[in-house]
Amino acid sequence: MRKLLILFLVIPFLGFSQDPEPKQEKKFDKVKKDLKKTFKFSTFYAAVNGGTSLSDKNQFSVNTGQLVSSVVETPFDYSLAFGVRKIARFQYENRANVFYNGTEESFSDNATLGKIKGFEFLFEGDFRRIQGVKYVDQHHFLRYVADDWVAKVEYLVGGFIDIEYFQASQRYKRNLTRELSVNAGVAQRLSEPYGYDPLAEWMLSNNNLHYTWLAIQEGYQVNFNGGGDIEYLNPAGNVVATSTEVWEEVIIPQVLVDYVEKKKDEAPLKLEYSLILGFDYYKYQKDFWLHAWGNVMPYHVKQGDEYSYHNYNGGQWVDYSGGLIFGYKLNKSLGLFAEGTYNQYWNRNWHKFSVGVNYIIF
Repeated sequence: MRKLLILFLVIPFLGFSQDPEPKQEKKFDKVKKDLKKTFKFSTFYAAVNGGTSLSDKNQFSVNTGQLVSSVVETPFDYSLAFGVRKIARFQYENRANVFYNGTEESFSDNATLGKIKGFEFLFEGDFRRIQGVKYVDQHHFLRYVADDWVAKVEYLVGGFIDIEYFQASQRYKRNLTRELSVNAGVAQRLSEPYGYDPLAEWMLSNNNLHYTWLAIQEGYQVNFNGGGDIEYLNPAGNVVATSTEVWEEVIIPQVLVDYVEKKKDEAPLKLEYSLILGFDYYKYQKDFWLHAWGNVMPYHVKQGDEYSYHNYNGGQWVDYSGGLIFGYKLNKSLGLFAEGTYNQYWNRNWHKFSVGVNYIIF
């Protein structure tokens, strides 16, 4: 029995070694070729960028008749960027730097359609500190463009603009002219329940906030010691204020911030289904180019749960996004340009733009 077991274990390896092109090796070669084709012309990059932030500032105050001075120091700004991208450049785009360092701003990355058909992707993370405040930005997407359809999956985290969502869309595409195409389909978005206000349940009939009762529910205590003396204690039992003024101006604002953050973290993510319509226009000439795109979501499936944005908005709403890249060379010396993107989701908006003129002296 022992010899038979050894023989059964050895035979497959003998057969595998004698096969000049085993199936496993063929599969591995196919996977290797597919990966090479997928990442061909893609760029992996990582970079650290930094510089001086705000200059130090002197502050002065008077305490019991004595002049007190201090210096407010702001640490240097920095960004740590890393990612991989495979996005074909449009004809109007000029690669200014030899290397990617994560600071590039390409408005065309937000376009619905790419320069070429097929598969394109972007995965980028950016950890940065600006004027002493730290942010995390991420932008990842996978996009596939075919003759008559387009699919895209995107994840965006904007730490500076305070937006985060996951979006997928599947659309039918129709070319009306060589430059203009329209598309229609469905979109799915996953995000925190935007519009949800944790403080709404604490509002009184006169639109004032019952903040002291909220603080007590969060573990704070109020002790009246007689003679007008009062103490406010935090959940750990430490005295944090001995006057109503300090309690309302210093402690309560932090209590409200902590409460809102806690309740939003406890709230479940919201999945929304929407109708999406869009267009894409691209025309390029040597001295003139125009690239414009737009998307609108006019209808959203009402799900009727507690955190639905329909409840906070009072019904349907319209979300939209778009971009424009324009360039015009009036002559060999003078040129005009305008670029920008605009987004509005859940009545939250963020945008970027660049407008200017170039004049070259020969």
